[in-house]
Amino acid sequence: MALLIVAALVWLGIHFGVAGTRLRGAIASRTGEGLFRSLFSVLTIAAIGFLVWAFRAAPTTALWYAPLWLRWVLTLAMLPALVLLVASVSGRNPTMVGGETASPAPVRGIQRITRHPMLWSFALWAAVHILGNGDSAALVFFGTFLVTALAGMPSIDAKLAHRDPQAWQPLAAATSILPFAAIAQGRNHFVAGEIGWLTPLVGVALWAALLYLHQWLFGLAPIIL
Repeated sequence: MALLIVAALVWLGIHFGVAGTRLRGAIASRTGEGLFRSLFSVLTIAAIGFLVWAFRAAPTTALWYAPLWLRWVLTLAMLPALVLLVASVSGRNPTMVGGETASPAPVRGIQRITRHPMLWSFALWAAVHILGNGDSAALVFFGTFLVTALAGMPSIDAKLAHRDPQAWQPLAAATSILPFAAIAQGRNHFVAGEIGWLTPLVGVALWAALLYLHQWLFGLAPIIL
């Protein structure tokens, strides 16, 4: 378990000790933005590998047991998580890596619901697996990603606001971190046609495929079909 905690701290250190600080700008100014992103990607992949290896090797203690009804709820909760994931990569996403520069163009599609669809997808995935597994190793492993996703949203917002305040203002005014908050507050409205039918369909197909293959891929079935 100690090794898993070290791996979690390495991951968090990379993302909040480098990516979310002035150190990132200092390094990028010396290496160039392109080289920095390449090096950071390699470091991130290595950190994920370390986390996964430590998670599989970690001894664990059961903390709670998820009853069958909760497993069904968690399984269904993965559906919006996967739809958000597909939506985040199928259209304009100024909060995603490579698209961080906020654009003054009108907010469209999934951005009307939340400006952080990918991070919400990861947060839902992590929360579902914490509740479903109910053990100490899962709490550390998936909790690391949950903290990264939730803390990453305001961190990315702060970087966008600092990088281009004039472009950030209309984006912030028309969107929200919390899903549907901007719509509920009257700052935006939902337009289903902008998301289309293909994105939800791919999300549902991915959800069904993972549900069917989960035991083969990860050794554990979310629910018994």
